Amino acid sequence: MMRIAVVDDETDITTVLKRGLEHHGFSVDVFNDPEAALASFSPGHYDLMLIDIRMPKLNGFELYRELKKRDSNVKVCFLTAFEIYFEEFMKMFPTIDVRAFIRKPVSISSLVSQVNTSIES
Repeated sequence: MMRIAVVDDETDITTVLKRGLEHHGFSVDVFNDPEAALASFSPGHYDLMLIDIRMPKLNGFELYRELKKRDSNVKVCFLTAFEIYFEEFMKMFPTIDVRAFIRKPVSISSLVSQVNTSIES
């Protein structure tokens, strides 16, 4: 079973994503505090991490950098409610190995498809 961590400060979003992903056979851990996600992170534990970009205390990019220090192989997709163009992002952050940006709101079927693609790549 594929293990996914969802890190988003909005509990309604993490609840919906957890239910939807679990319904499609994933094992899902939810963190509504990015610092808690970082504190409980262990290398190789998750097949993919879905991380919101805008969060208090530690934004998604800062969390990503800290996770990469602990596990250079961690796979990450960013969640965002804001328009971000992948090509522009890669120009700004060429060393960040990010599989995808997932725009909120997202349907569960679209999310599952993007998750599977990110895990397989």
